[in-house]
Amino acid sequence: MRVPGTSQRESDNLSVGRTACPQRAAVWWGLMWGSLVMASGCALFPDIRHKPQVINPFPQIESVAVLPFFNQSEEPTLSGERVALAYMNELQQIRGFEVLPLGAVKVKLQEFGRPLTTGEDFQSFAQFLGVDAVLVGSVTDYDPYYPPRMTMKVNWYAANPAFHPIPVGYGIPWGTKEEKKIPRWVHYEAQRELAAEQLKTQEPVMGELNASQEEWAAIVAHEVDGQLPPDWPDPNGFIPDGPVPTPPPMRPQHAPIISHMRSFNGHDEDFTEQLAEYFYFRDDARFGGWQAYLQRSEDFIRFCCYLHLHETLIARGGRDKSRLILRWPIDRYSR
Repeated sequence: MRVPGTSQRESDNLSVGRTACPQRAAVWWGLMWGSLVMASGCALFPDIRHKPQVINPFPQIESVAVLPFFNQSEEPTLSGERVALAYMNELQQIRGFEVLPLGAVKVKLQEFGRPLTTGEDFQSFAQFLGVDAVLVGSVTDYDPYYPPRMTMKVNWYAANPAFHPIPVGYGIPWGTKEEKKIPRWVHYEAQRELAAEQLKTQEPVMGELNASQEEWAAIVAHEVDGQLPPDWPDPNGFIPDGPVPTPPPMRPQHAPIISHMRSFNGHDEDFTEQLAEYFYFRDDARFGGWQAYLQRSEDFIRFCCYLHLHETLIARGGRDKSRLILRWPIDRYSR
């Protein structure tokens, strides 16, 4: 279109100028934005992390007590009460647990009046305390010098003797979309525990006379092909049973309902990666970063208790949805 008072060429030049002006502005703003990003580095983009969350997966076990740990290591300076206090502090931070103070537990131990040596004793002591379960731990190996190492085992004894052992893999969403999120080590431990229970049904009973080859052949010949023992464990045992109209019959037992043993070593790559993540989610202003945790025995013991407890609960359905954390690397959040 020709503009009045101008020639055709001048009118065409004006039209081209109007079209090019927005393009030049877009290029200019793009260059400015790129320069700003390059000048500020990564400060404009947050560091994205997922913080692990663990909850209490046992609705029947809410109040617990941690007994002083037994020191079975070669390090005489290790205090069992020191380890128990660290474990208790980590347990108290998990939603769904109420932990009896260690001082009250020590007083009740004196009032109980007899030593605790068997599973039945620990169950009686849990009833005496008025808690749902007591945790009995022992440290079998400990070295505070770099690289530090620690091996611990913790048994959970329920006050109710009708509570039976909770296997690894119990209460986990097997056969659902969430199964792909289950850690591989939980898969392995669940399969191993199931296989161990199945093989128990195939072991000869101690004290019974072995049948002769002819008698054993006659027994096998009369058995139906593919028939399993009536008490054969199968993967359905990992899925909690539904409600029933009447409570099941009482079948008391005195074994721990949960037992977990784990070894930690300061020069293990997986251990240090988890320690770096543990440190990241804590506003610890002390000098040295996560590496200093390997130099300070108090911090090392507490992190070992954290890992041990989280593994115990995650393996039995205690893993919750992780929490999304966005941090910009400025001020105190610089990493």
